[in-house]
Amino acid sequence: MDDIYAKVEVYPDHFQESEEYDDVLHSRKRNGSSLRYRSHSWAVRKVIDSASMLNLFRLSRFPWSSDSRDNDKVELSVAEVESLRSEIAYAEEREAHLKAQLEHIDELLKVAQLSGYLHIRTRWPELPGEPPILDDEEVNDWLPRFVVLHGQCIFYYLKSTDLSPQDTTMLVDIVEAGPLPSFLHEDEQRRYAFYILTTIGLRFECSSVSKMQVDSWLATIQNVCKLAPLKDPIDLEYV
Repeated sequence: MDDIYAKVEVYPDHFQESEEYDDVLHSRKRNGSSLRYRSHSWAVRKVIDSASMLNLFRLSRFPWSSDSRDNDKVELSVAEVESLRSEIAYAEEREAHLKAQLEHIDELLKVAQLSGYLHIRTRWPELPGEPPILDDEEVNDWLPRFVVLHGQCIFYYLKSTDLSPQDTTMLVDIVEAGPLPSFLHEDEQRRYAFYILTTIGLRFECSSVSKMQVDSWLATIQNVCKLAPLKDPIDLEYV
């Protein structure tokens, strides 16, 4: 038995930690701390970069609230609020105006005996002692008007959407109505025409590219004003 123990060699420092192993552990700890520091620094830089991007894309006119409980709330200045109120008021006013125009057109179409666009010009007779008025045919003074015959009056609107007429003619003031010769307009379209003569001598001349429309207006005016139909003039072009 003593011989067995005599052959065993004992190394007292065999199971002690070596200095090389301590250096490795120290190096790993230092590297771990370095990695944690770098990770922390990267996270901080990421937060800073995100904040910078948020500031870059922030709306200048509508700054977002910094309250985390109300991130979707938009803050407006007093001037911006007043501007929005003005825009809303203008839109409501415009809507009311368009609604009134539509109601006006609808009412006209329901009650009017006749309505439609005609080209109109006016002529005054010469006064006693004055030379005859020279009609310059080279001057195009035919103006489009939306004409409405309703009740005992003829209304002349600039457009069908206008709420107020530009001029009117009372049927009791009409003393004569008759056809006019057709003519070629400057657009090379033939137009048919008729005239209305009032008690004060004012003469309305009305024309249209539709002969049917002109015949309808003339027949209706002669009927409601109880005027004798006049003989159709010779169908000649104005020179």
